[in-house]
Amino acid sequence: MDAVGRYLKKHTEVLVKDIGIEQACSLAGKSKATLGRYYSDHEAHADRFMPIETVALLEKAASYPHVTGALAELSGTSLQYDERRPNNERPGGVNSDVIVLSQRFAMLMAEYHQSMEDGKITVNEARRLLRETSILQKVLVDMKLHLEEDHGGA
Repeated sequence: MDAVGRYLKKHTEVLVKDIGIEQACSLAGKSKATLGRYYSDHEAHADRFMPIETVALLEKAASYPHVTGALAELSGTSLQYDERRPNNERPGGVNSDVIVLSQRFAMLMAEYHQSMEDGKITVNEARRLLRETSILQKVLVDMKLHLEEDHGGA
């Protein structure tokens, strides 16, 4: 198996494990054995890859589009990924933005508190804090746009 195949299989495995094997089986309508073959590096399964519609179903439930991200990297492109992914579409407006802003700020503070328990912030903890800070910025931009839309940039 070539390096590209191994790379895609590794990201397929990460995708399945991100969701959990049981939930992945349920969502994909596939058995554990079938899903396992998609990311197996055994010679007998070297030419087996997860169908793209299955990837799409699983990535919708995952915390990140692992396989799509790997494909983008292999083609020399990058993804712009919006991690906010709300549970349901909200109508927008400043009131909704204030609620989301409060929730995201609470998540940032929780990450900070957890990071500082031992008195230092590790590289992984810093990444999580940066991710939360970026999401918080996006919420603030949404709020700014709603305020300008509602009040004409007063």
